[in-house]
Amino acid sequence: MLSWILDDLGLWAWVTFGLVLMGLELLVPGGFLIWLGLAAVTTGALTWAFGLAWQAAMLAFVGLSIGFALVGRRAMRGADEGRSAEAPYLNRRSEALVGRVFTLEAPIAGGEGRVRVGDSSWRVTGPDAPAGASVRVVGVDGATLMVVQA
Repeated sequence: MLSWILDDLGLWAWVTFGLVLMGLELLVPGGFLIWLGLAAVTTGALTWAFGLAWQAAMLAFVGLSIGFALVGRRAMRGADEGRSAEAPYLNRRSEALVGRVFTLEAPIAGGEGRVRVGDSSWRVTGPDAPAGASVRVVGVDGATLMVVQA
């Protein structure tokens, strides 16, 4: 049955199979089915160009699937590394504030005060200082910034 479909339909069986796999990638994202779909479409093109028998087409599909999956994995890994280098503090916003200087919104009294960072207010700990004083962030403890006078 499978040999009849692949032998009679040739190019269109592979292209249809490839498009179905690529469509499934939209439903089940994971970055894997797209490479198999691309291998199937390429196999269809090879079948059309060289008139491959279904056995040769199957071997081509297996080889192309492995090749595209390895190349895709390498490409995605490189893209992920680039993204983490662009935003190293993406989920650790407080760590990105270390070394920056801010103006106290509320005085540090009894070791605690507040600074405004953009549109948010952060709790700070450090030596007592009046409101309006400049402080430098030297460390982070959870959501609390540790500061010294700048």
